[in-house]
Amino acid sequence: MRYEFKPSFDRSVKLLPSQDKEEIKALCLIFINLLEEQRELAKGIGLKKLKDDYWEIRTGLKPRILFRWNEDTIQFMLAGGHDQVRRFLKTV
Repeated sequence: MRYEFKPSFDRSVKLLPSQDKEEIKALCLIFINLLEEQRELAKGIGLKKLKDDYWEIRTGLKPRILFRWNEDTIQFMLAGGHDQVRRFLKTV
């Protein structure tokens, strides 16, 4: 499995408060480790298919990570709240 962090993801993370940045980094690491070890999601982590091959993962209501999951590649697209994810999906 390959992982790509798109420029849109990097830009969106820079706009987040410090606490949310740390939460996003931790969630990315947890998610990658889960995929590599092929384990089940821990309680409290939500994974949801949104549109076509776009998914979101989150630990609470905010923040969320939007990513695109193809056969062998995961592209991290955006980090932010519900409204930001909805706006992004309208453009794709």
